Amino acid sequence: MSDTPPCPACNSEYTYEDGPLFVCPECAHEWAKDTLAENDDQPRVVRDSAGNVLNDGDTVTVIKDLKIKGSTSVVKVGTKVKDIRLVDGDHDIDCKISGIGAMQLKSEFVKKV
Repeated sequence: MSDTPPCPACNSEYTYEDGPLFVCPECAHEWAKDTLAENDDQPRVVRDSAGNVLNDGDTVTVIKDLKIKGSTSVVKVGTKVKDIRLVDGDHDIDCKISGIGAMQLKSEFVKKV
């Protein structure tokens, strides 16, 4: 079949070349041909809003009021979140917030304590 790699965003096999890029027709994700070799060898690094590297088990503080989708609750600025777990995806932090429960957060809205 084709020697193009699957889409890193949706894992679709129907990718095609467009000049110096690979393109996925299913999710419209585009990536450069030369980034494939670089991304495979390097581990993913997650950074907080200040640029500090986050690790599993760190304690972070929320830097912005975050509305909880489907609820009237809000995670307030300054809320401390202990023992975070880093995951792949759009929301790259899994955690439990007291009074709210299990949540996923984006690293751009937290600061390492």
